[in-house]
Amino acid sequence: MRAADTSAPAHPVRRRTRHQRAREFAPYLFIAPFFLLFLMFGLFPLVFSIYLSLHQWDPAEGLAAMRWVGFENYWFALADPWFHRSLWNTLWFSVVCGLPQHLLAVPLAYFIHTSFKRGRDAVVGAYFVPYITSSVAIALIFTTLFSKDYGVVNSALHGLFHIDPINWLGNAHTTKPAVAFIVFWRFLGWNLVLYLSALQVIDKELYEAAALDGCGRWRQFWHITLPLLRPMMFFAVTLTIIGNLQLFDEPFILVDPESGVSLSVMTTAIFMYRLAFSDGDFGTASAVSWLLFLIIALLTWGNSRLFGRTEDRHAG
Repeated sequence: MRAADTSAPAHPVRRRTRHQRAREFAPYLFIAPFFLLFLMFGLFPLVFSIYLSLHQWDPAEGLAAMRWVGFENYWFALADPWFHRSLWNTLWFSVVCGLPQHLLAVPLAYFIHTSFKRGRDAVVGAYFVPYITSSVAIALIFTTLFSKDYGVVNSALHGLFHIDPINWLGNAHTTKPAVAFIVFWRFLGWNLVLYLSALQVIDKELYEAAALDGCGRWRQFWHITLPLLRPMMFFAVTLTIIGNLQLFDEPFILVDPESGVSLSVMTTAIFMYRLAFSDGDFGTASAVSWLLFLIIALLTWGNSRLFGRTEDRHAG
């Protein structure tokens, strides 16, 4: 008998039609704009900033004027006393504005969640409006409120406590607390919405069981609400760390950058901006941006370790 021919395929290979190839290629075509935009406005600036931080460059002379300096820009920034001052101002705003936001937002969200059945959306919306309002509009409003001669704040203080007018935005001792108050007021609503969204997914049966056991609202808040809010607290605190360390809009708009008072609220982001666009030192500015990135990454890692240990201790 003749051996069976095993070389021939069991089923004939069908050639893909042009329509089938087009259907397979279509998804890649639809997502191509995202990747192109990401490459142009995301990845390229990121890689170029790293490359630029290792060079000295005057943009007016073109790319050919770049001169390799290695890590000299980093050493120069680390030794610059103005960088130290800007970093201190940034950390001051992070502590003064960030921590009180969460200390107030958590119990306030719990109060709104348990006390408001109707009209809750209106109350939350009122707190959230400052977050979505333009920074320029907020600056104009508070510049008027904190005006030395015609401001509502000075008028109220003089009428209630007979305090002489205070130059809130023109004195180094009062400018920083004034800007901190504005930042606190603006971002309180954002944290409130985060915590309120987390409260709404907590099982109500837990509170009902605790109430049957004789637990009041305070014990329910302490033993049920806070432990279950830890994941959201980690998320919210992380966003606060990242946002406060990149603080730029409020101190830059509210305080005249040409005045000496602006140095009291000069954050690291403002210092980086001045290096690049006032001094023309884009290399050092890029180095400062990566130093700030390392500081943010370090503090975020510390925050993750802190909340991780807290959860482990609670589970144990």
